[in-house]
Order: sequence, then C-alpha cells, then structure tokens
Amino acid sequence: MMHTAFRQQTLAENVALSGTGVHSGKKNHIIIRPARENHGIKFRRVDLPGTQDIPALFKRVVDTSLATVLGINGAIVSTIEHLMASFAGLGIDNALVEMDEYEMPIMDGSAKEFTRAITAAGIEPQRLPRHVMIIKKPVRIQDQDKFVEVLPDPCFKITCSIEFDHPLIGKQTITFDRTKNNFEKEISQARTFGFIQDLELLKKFSLGKGGSLDNAIVIDKDRILNSEGLRYPDEFVRHKMLDSLGDFSLLGMSIQGHIISHKSGHTLNHLFIQKLLDTRDAWETGPAAEGQART
Repeated sequence: MMHTAFRQQTLAENVALSGTGVHSGKKNHIIIRPARENHGIKFRRVDLPGTQDIPALFKRVVDTSLATVLGINGAIVSTIEHLMASFAGLGIDNALVEMDEYEMPIMDGSAKEFTRAITAAGIEPQRLPRHVMIIKKPVRIQDQDKFVEVLPDPCFKITCSIEFDHPLIGKQTITFDRTKNNFEKEISQARTFGFIQDLELLKKFSLGKGGSLDNAIVIDKDRILNSEGLRYPDEFVRHKMLDSLGDFSLLGMSIQGHIISHKSGHTLNHLFIQKLLDTRDAWETGPAAEGQART
C-alpha cells in the first residue's frame, strides 16, 4: 500500500469563506470543494453560468501587473496567489474553487484564514501518486539586479530575498523547506505590504478600493502605521515567500528542486516559469521522492 505522503491530496469537506477584493472593493463568496484525483486546482465563476472552469495553470495567466490574474474565454479570476499559496503550503493537489465575483477576497492580507479553514476541514489523501517536476540542471532568469533560478535538490525548497532602501525593511532572506518548515505557523500569517504613497496612487486610479490597515502592512517614511505592529520580525520577506509559493504552484505540479529568488515579483516569477518549461532538458516528471512528498 502506498504511503499517504506520496499520494495526491484534497480537502475532506467543503470550505466556505467570504470577503472583499482588495482592488475591486467587491464582496466575494467562495466555496472550496474537494475534487477527484488528477483534477488539479480549478476556479469556477458561479456568477457567470455556462463559463468554462479556469485551471490554475501558468498558461492561463493573463495579467501580473498588480496581482496574478487567470482567464479563459473572457472570464477571469484575480488575486489568487494567497489561496494558491495555502494549497501549495498544505499539499492540496485537487480542489474546485467556486466564486461569485472575479477577485478573491483579500481577507487580512495573508493566507491565514484560507489555511486555517482548509486545516479545520481536514486534508484527505487520495489513491493515486503525486507527480513532480524533477530538476536535473540549473535554470536562471535575470532582470538587472533581480533574478530567479532553480537548482537540483532532493526536496522542494524556496529561498527568497528582498532588498528595500527603507530603514524598517533593508535586506531580508528566508528559506522554506517542506521537510522542515510549518507553512501554517511560519508563512501563512505574513501580510501583504505597501508604502503609503503607493496606496494613495492606487486609490487615485480607482484601484486598491478594498485596501486598509485591516488587510495590509502600511509603511510610512520611518514607521509602520498598523497599531499592532508586525506578526514576525521579518514579515515582509515571509509574505514574499507566500506570494512565491502561490506563483510557482501554477506549474500544476510541485518542483523537486531549490528555487532561489532575489527581488522578484509576480511578473519575473511567471517569466521564469515560461523559461523553465521551455528548457526541456533541465527537468523530467516523475513520482514524488521522499523529501518532496512530505508537506
């Protein structure tokens, strides 16, 4: 009998959540449903009956300017990266996400609520094995001082570093290793962050309508405006890790390798995925190895 760590996983029962989109300001009710093996993660716009389900795959990305947006035949789902990070961090391979608006709720600006709800519902091992992308040689993409690369490694790891010319951030680095780190405790609660002048600009252009101190860390010249302060001393880079887990999950399978990113964002992450997929001699697919499968 196959060990449960090597099997695909889904939710044990439905999860229902609701909240407001950070850019649209629109209320969205979502239901996350268990799905069969090899289904993958898919999104369904129940407010647009008859439209095709949108697979959470790189080839369906239509925009990365402010958030990750997926689309198919005119229907879109936006700002999916925090929920996708929860699926990746918890090892959920198969789920159907129903929603009645186009933008995912921002919740508290982290993946905490999604992660807690999925954990409370339970995670169900399935019969078929999980397949992974096994990295055989390095692949790298660079844009000035920003880069993303992947190196061969027996398990799945991501190292993220950020660098801001700001006294409260500076340079921060973190590594997430599925065999050693607890996603729920160490990554899921890290909130998105922004500088007050950027938020004012977004609102000027009628974006960021749902943004507030309840769902983002807001930074001024020399202080954080949130009265409760930070949840982690290095919450900024932990949120970058959260976004990266969400972005790289759009490969549709886990990576058996070590991703290293420096000053990257959604756009460079997605350019990297394209380059990785195009570099066919750098990887092969196969069943999860012992280190990779543990979540």
